[in-house]
Amino acid sequence: MNPREKKFCLSSEDIKELIPRMGGCLATDRILVDGEKVGFMYREDSTESVASGWIFMAGDEDQEYVDDTDHWAIYEVNTVCNYDPTIIPLLQSPEGSAFGRSKGKEEFIPEGMPVDPDEKKAESDAGSKDG
Repeated sequence: MNPREKKFCLSSEDIKELIPRMGGCLATDRILVDGEKVGFMYREDSTESVASGWIFMAGDEDQEYVDDTDHWAIYEVNTVCNYDPTIIPLLQSPEGSAFGRSKGKEEFIPEGMPVDPDEKKAESDAGSKDG
């Protein structure tokens, strides 16, 4: 479905500049159409200079919902911030970062945070010496 055909919870007049432009992101309709808060967010590697790498979901989407491209659209990150400003402090997190919201809470918990490559190598070396 074309994003212009969707009925968003906020009108374009309601969108304020909360953050400087940082590029596009993917978000599900559960947030922008249904009005749910961001429940899960992660940042992929982005090779595009116009893409932030951020992907936002409510966190309750099942696989069938996620697989339907009509439930997704590309938005400026600022737009998603207007729907859920609690994500703003996490937006400078590096690629590979992921955060999930505790059920019924405002704060996010890191999930699958990137590992320092030197730390990972040290752990690997220590494991090979034990064996």
